[in-house]
Amino acid sequence: MDKKQKLRSSEWFGGNDKMGFVHRSWLRNQGYPDDYFEGKPVIGICNTWSELTPCNGHLRDFAEVVKRGVLEAGGFPLEFPVMSLGETIMKPTTMLFRNLASMDTEESIRANPLDGIVLLTGCDKTTPSTIMGACSVDLPTIVVPGGPMLSGRFRGEKIGSGSMNWMIKERQEIGGYTTKDIREAEVCVARSIGHCNTMGTASTMATMCEALGLTLPGFSSIPAVDSRKKLHAQLSGRRIVEMVKEDLTLSKILTREAFENAIITNAAVGGSTNLIIHLIAIAGRIGVQLNLEDFDLVGSKVPLLVNLKPSGTYLMEDFFYAGGLPVVMKELRPLLHQRANTVNGKKISDNYDDVTCYERDVIATLDKPFQEKAGIAVLKGNLCEKGAVIKPSAATPRLMHHRGEAVVFESMEDYHERIDDPNLEIDENSVIVLKGVGPKGYPGMPEVGNVDLPKKLLAKGITDLVRISDGRMSGTAAGTVILHVSPESTIGGTLALVKNGDMIELNVTNRTLHLDVELEELFKRKKEWVAPEPLAKRGYVKMYIDHVEQADKGADLDFLVGGSGSKVERDLH
Repeated sequence: MDKKQKLRSSEWFGGNDKMGFVHRSWLRNQGYPDDYFEGKPVIGICNTWSELTPCNGHLRDFAEVVKRGVLEAGGFPLEFPVMSLGETIMKPTTMLFRNLASMDTEESIRANPLDGIVLLTGCDKTTPSTIMGACSVDLPTIVVPGGPMLSGRFRGEKIGSGSMNWMIKERQEIGGYTTKDIREAEVCVARSIGHCNTMGTASTMATMCEALGLTLPGFSSIPAVDSRKKLHAQLSGRRIVEMVKEDLTLSKILTREAFENAIITNAAVGGSTNLIIHLIAIAGRIGVQLNLEDFDLVGSKVPLLVNLKPSGTYLMEDFFYAGGLPVVMKELRPLLHQRANTVNGKKISDNYDDVTCYERDVIATLDKPFQEKAGIAVLKGNLCEKGAVIKPSAATPRLMHHRGEAVVFESMEDYHERIDDPNLEIDENSVIVLKGVGPKGYPGMPEVGNVDLPKKLLAKGITDLVRISDGRMSGTAAGTVILHVSPESTIGGTLALVKNGDMIELNVTNRTLHLDVELEELFKRKKEWVAPEPLAKRGYVKMYIDHVEQADKGADLDFLVGGSGSKVERDLH
């Protein structure tokens, strides 16, 4: 740290006046000695631990390990809680509260005497929400991802937490699973601490952090129970103190090049479509221009290098044993911006020299990938004027160019009521259309886009249909699922006008999604369309509905995007 550089925390602890006395004295009740207040960088450990967030249930212990590293490096660690978001527990969806958690993180950092930040993350939304909040303050920040569970094992079968969820209805209807079978499987699928062990959204977000340069190299793919996870957590505690001295802030790492590196890496690992909505929101907070189309332009031609569920066969534990993300990053060097900054002070290309792949059936080479051009495809057309997305690596090849009649569900309630009706007119050529699950409509844009198929089709051995919605899909799921349709149906997007029997054509190669209805008829339907009543009239949910942006803009609140990360506004709004 430059001798002239003043620690932010000195505004609280550095004065020998009344307020200096107040700020120091109240912390004295914890037993801190004099030297803790005499120029040590104060490191805030932002902890998303909660017993209601199973994926983050071990982060209370991890915080102590990080503190050890901070103390060793001469820092003063202070842990603080922020709202935790348990994807598997919270209703109606954690996405509704991502922006609220980001506000909690931002204001907790801004209001307190903190010089650097360690973000303890795990479950899906805890990673983007805390990064979004930290971006809006722009202090030196490092991410400590909680890590995936060990591989699930059930009666000789390797099963993935998350991915198994989407198979339960099929196993019950076709495989004859009993209640006893289900109870046994649910223990076997989640047999250790950590988040989902597929390349679901949690693993994708951890991978994103490393590709952005926000974690120590190699950190993202280590299983939660592996001792090397705690080693990296301790080293992260040491490193954040040095980052404060170097004034290595988030805005010096999160450049346009870093975001493009994350898009490329996500394609190579077969990551979740949820990355799109979170990465756009993070970019908006730090002030980098990132559009939905960039995910197609930058990432769609990137080959799939990682053979993990839901796009492949293996699980995160296997990925780590094969060499983990460092091997992927080394393979991707010709495609990456190699001079992008990272939290360890090195350029990203310098972090992955000494790495070896130990299993090529898990991690392929760039010249012999598992799949060519596996990145996210961005669709346009009269059904999605501002865009929609599909994950080709998780889709059925024969359905990538498909024309079929719409089977329309006006809401999730409508879907649940009718999907298994034996009289429902639906077959293997149908296109399921689900409305009312966008950012404003649900509200919160839940992970329901990959809705289960009807029992009568499952009984015939049909396991995939084209499905279209303005909602999201779990990163653990697979299928030919079109997501994030924008504008959403609730605000009168064309999706709202689709009727049963309308012909819809999907052409992923041409990047089109077309509703085959005459323009005059669409005008007529739009004139007759009546907007639904808002689902909330008070509190945060009303504020969310009033201010949330559409999926193609990252679904952030409009008044949180940009600006607040500037040096001038760091301490005062």
